[in-house]
Amino acid sequence: MEKGELTSGATCHAAGMLTQFNTSPTIMRMRQYSVGLYQKLNAYHRVGSVNIASSPEMLKTLQRNVSRARGIGLDAGIISPREILELTPWMSSENLYGAVYLPEDGHVDPHETTYALAGAARQMGAEIYTRTRVTGINVSASGEVIGVRTEKGDIRCEVVVNAAGIWGAQVAAMAGIAIPSTPVVHQHIALEPVPGQEVSGDSPTFRDYDYLVYGRPESGGYLVGGWESNPPTCWIDGVPWEHEATDLPHDFDRFAPMLTDTIKRIPFLAEAGMIRLVAHPDAFTPDAGPLLGEWPDRKGFWLACASSMQGFGGGGGIGKAMAEWIIDGHTEWDLYAYRAWRFSPTYNDPYYAAERARECYKYYYYTNYPHDESTVCRPRRISALHQRMQDLGAVFGTKNAWERVNYFNPDRSWRMAGEEQREWGGWEKPAYFDVVGKECEAVRNRVGMIDLSSFGKIDLKGPGAMPVLQRLACNDVNRPQGAVIYTQFLDRQGGVVGDVVITRLTDHHFRVVSGSAHVDSDLGWIRSHHDAEGQSVTIRDVTEKYAVIGLYGPLSRKVLAMVSESDVSDRGLAYMTARTVDINGFEVLAQRISYIGELGWELHIPASDAVFVWDLLWQAGLDYGVQAFGYKAVDALRLEKGYAAFPVDISAAETPYEARLGFCVKSESGDFIGRQALLRKKSKGLNQRLHTLIIGEDEYLSLHGGEAIIWKDKVISRLRSAGYGHTVKKNIGYAYLPADLTIEKSHFEVEIFGERVSAEVAPDILFDSEGKALKR
Repeated sequence: MEKGELTSGATCHAAGMLTQFNTSPTIMRMRQYSVGLYQKLNAYHRVGSVNIASSPEMLKTLQRNVSRARGIGLDAGIISPREILELTPWMSSENLYGAVYLPEDGHVDPHETTYALAGAARQMGAEIYTRTRVTGINVSASGEVIGVRTEKGDIRCEVVVNAAGIWGAQVAAMAGIAIPSTPVVHQHIALEPVPGQEVSGDSPTFRDYDYLVYGRPESGGYLVGGWESNPPTCWIDGVPWEHEATDLPHDFDRFAPMLTDTIKRIPFLAEAGMIRLVAHPDAFTPDAGPLLGEWPDRKGFWLACASSMQGFGGGGGIGKAMAEWIIDGHTEWDLYAYRAWRFSPTYNDPYYAAERARECYKYYYYTNYPHDESTVCRPRRISALHQRMQDLGAVFGTKNAWERVNYFNPDRSWRMAGEEQREWGGWEKPAYFDVVGKECEAVRNRVGMIDLSSFGKIDLKGPGAMPVLQRLACNDVNRPQGAVIYTQFLDRQGGVVGDVVITRLTDHHFRVVSGSAHVDSDLGWIRSHHDAEGQSVTIRDVTEKYAVIGLYGPLSRKVLAMVSESDVSDRGLAYMTARTVDINGFEVLAQRISYIGELGWELHIPASDAVFVWDLLWQAGLDYGVQAFGYKAVDALRLEKGYAAFPVDISAAETPYEARLGFCVKSESGDFIGRQALLRKKSKGLNQRLHTLIIGEDEYLSLHGGEAIIWKDKVISRLRSAGYGHTVKKNIGYAYLPADLTIEKSHFEVEIFGERVSAEVAPDILFDSEGKALKR
């Protein structure tokens, strides 16, 4: 159903450029599928694309992105300035450093392609209603979709797909759902042909990432668009229903710098007349990913909206994935990153969601370095310990709107990190490298404290709590009170869709601890499946109710014992157990578990008591050389210990057995989701396995994950997590390698900014392989 005519939304304004180039395996494959689909409909114009670097730093970015794209199966490479000018001789050679050339790229006509798709759908039995606006969604008392209300009458149905584009949030609201989707205004201009300089229609499209512009040939001239650094939003509280194909008021002054830069790249366009400057809205989410999937507690209500400029490139692939998901219950590609329910309620604030969307738009071409942080609307969520972190000189990053400490610089006042990687040289050694090394040294040799309050915490209570978790978790949750269980949630194909720690607090009370960025996704997954057991259970997100202090290191027990009369010995509080301990009168849930491979505890404290407990521990720790540390150190420490991170190292594309997490799978513990598929895959033998690699020599390398791995001049895989281990003094990477390789005798290389660096397979665990530090 379409409230206007087909293509009367954002579609009618689309430039129609398609590229397969992307560093996300899912988005790349969606785009490849879309191209193939449009080709079958004779609606695709394959002309190739030239994606340009106009600075040495952007060339490095493209080299890195090419390596990442090659690592996920795309045939891509860098061409020289001379080769660029052979393909597009009308371009200026000034500031031309290289480009990615993709001969299979091209463009579509938005109207032609849309009507070709509609025609094919009709031939297969689909009915399409135009000028039919949806006015409501009928939902049963149990939360199931039972129909749709329209201006022309009701339609009974069990499945609704919300693909309403910039109206997606309003249609979702009809089903009682809030989603963060903001219209951001985009502009492009059609330029007249220049006599004697007409551009052939089969010329490549172009993108210049430094100049933030793109273009394609059109009627002998060019259609040129740009990514403004300060784009406006519109209608953040709701898009007028009557809006259709109408342009928004354009702003030539805002577009002029990009037109100037386009002329720098294509000088003859200075003589081109302007046909029309178009301004139109497109829906963006706060992380520039689409919203996909069936909403928890709204059975039958599916979302495929807020495409964030994926448009025609993602459209065909998104359609394929949604059809598979609805019909088969699973998809060929990993859609975890695009789950519609992944955002916390914080993003229900339309202003905050809009500001984050604008920031995503800004970085659509602009390099967003791996160590850069979001800068808008901060601070948004702070822990109860935030001021203590400030006092210690914290440098804050942000995740899921939380302020979290990246590292400490006690010689300077606290601050919020931002776009600072470009300040210390872009793709270079981090300025804080040595600081993080000192934090790691303190945790490995003395004692460290960290604020872990942003970790997600979900409480399940009631007789149905244990059966629900047994159904979801691949590990056995039916353990004694006080047990701490590390486990995964699996999909029906045995792929990992959640990586959590579950603590059994009482017979009918469990706490699920999830990553800061994943708690809402995990909460939605639990709610989507809790009805299956038919037993009473309440499910609550208690993340903000409790602060969490991490206390780690070989001297951490001595510190804890100084402030607690409870038995915190190995006998009294063993590894992977939890119990309430007294810290000078404050009741604290102490979970003996560690993500960094050292003796330690996660201390769950009511937020109102957190500062008092921190101060007590800190004062006691001064005698033992206590050091506050941040998440940059955590990442370095866990790499040395062989601990995988979700969803970088573990995802729906891998099983626990492949991810060296087979110890978490208790196949005899019941019929958990994915069990049968997992056992089938195990019986057939593993095709791949996660390995630890040591890359290069001892000196720091600019590794950030995703780089292509080469064996015998063939790309066979890509790095997942990567970084520097300060204890072992090595560059470390994780990678899935084919099971049929003779690993011990193989010589690998990792492609880093166009250069090949030698790599070798190392033991899975580089630090304390026997786990003595954890269990001391």
